[in-house]
Amino acid sequence: MQATENLTLPSGTVLKNRLAKSAMSEALGTTDNHPTDKLTTLYGRWAQGGTGLLITGNVMIDRRALGEPNNVVIEDDRDLAELTRWAEAGKQNGTEIWVQLNHPGKQTPKFLTQHPVAPSAVALKAPLDKHFNKPRALSEVEIQDLIQRFSSSAAVCKQAGFTGVQIHGAHGYLVSQFLSPVHNVRTDQWGGSIENRMRFAVEVYKAIRAAVGDDFNVGIKMNSADFQRGGFTEEESMLVAERLSALGMDLIEISGGNYENPEMAGKNAKESTVQREAYFMDYAEKVRQRVTTPLMITGGFRSAEGINTALASGAMDIAGLGRTLAVDPDFSNKVLAGGAVISTVEPIKTGIKMVDNMAMMEVSWYARQIARMGHGKDPVLDESGFGSLLKVLGTTVVRGFKTRRLRA
Repeated sequence: MQATENLTLPSGTVLKNRLAKSAMSEALGTTDNHPTDKLTTLYGRWAQGGTGLLITGNVMIDRRALGEPNNVVIEDDRDLAELTRWAEAGKQNGTEIWVQLNHPGKQTPKFLTQHPVAPSAVALKAPLDKHFNKPRALSEVEIQDLIQRFSSSAAVCKQAGFTGVQIHGAHGYLVSQFLSPVHNVRTDQWGGSIENRMRFAVEVYKAIRAAVGDDFNVGIKMNSADFQRGGFTEEESMLVAERLSALGMDLIEISGGNYENPEMAGKNAKESTVQREAYFMDYAEKVRQRVTTPLMITGGFRSAEGINTALASGAMDIAGLGRTLAVDPDFSNKVLAGGAVISTVEPIKTGIKMVDNMAMMEVSWYARQIARMGHGKDPVLDESGFGSLLKVLGTTVVRGFKTRRLRA
């Protein structure tokens, strides 16, 4: 298969091509977490760029638990008009647009949440423990409430005209925390065996499906592994994928790692993996033999050749694009037109080793480019990495202060 081919999902939805924009957190909501016209502008730009599926970044299901300042939160239909405009912008050009639904669990910064919740009262390891408070364990009543919050948020997304939702089950957020034996040490029905640890993800899926029906798309982003000693393993991940596939999941996006081990950004990737471009292809080749649900791999794709080679292998059905689309919103159109297309994405360096080793520096640089597009401007490819970091940190501190003041 090639990028230009369409794909029919289990729901019956036909994606116009095999290219998808993976979730990247935009933080373009208001201080009190409502959607803005910047998101409408941004997703209209990406829709015109030719990508078949757009997945939004980090929409939260609970105003009490934010991953970062200015996240959009969907708890009810109070923002239905703004959400509808966002959905309509993303559906231009025959594009599908899904909302990524998330709860951060304990991955919510100290300046936002004093008392975070998680499956268990297990803190993030040093040095992250300096920036994230130790959580308390969720009660049974709270777990059931969160399951229903995912469901309610998905129903509002459908009402607004989005064409699907994606459960964020990767990168160390709440669903991922339930799956990991490092972060989930519960001894009740939600912890212990992999059957119990996957129960939260399964129940979230079932609740969403009951709320939106079979013709609305429901996907999940999940880790191939945690890459931590004693953590969520590849074999466990494949068992979860098998279970969700059997239940009717429409798309499984494969990623890996968390804040403590950011494999999703290519950390520790072998040179052969970098050259092949698909960071998680080895895992995909294994899980492909065990599930019928379409698979999407995100991480590393930089060229039309790399994308089409990976698709032709049959191990995956969709190529997920992230940073590539943050620097060139028209990249998909170029790939679909044929020819040797190579992304301009390169490592962002300052020459200061300590700064260059900070994952936050590159994240900040790409966040700046996304924000520029939300303001109707073009990305600036020669923008300073160090300057971007300082600006984003400054903005985050101010936004965090404003958020806390609103909650006081």
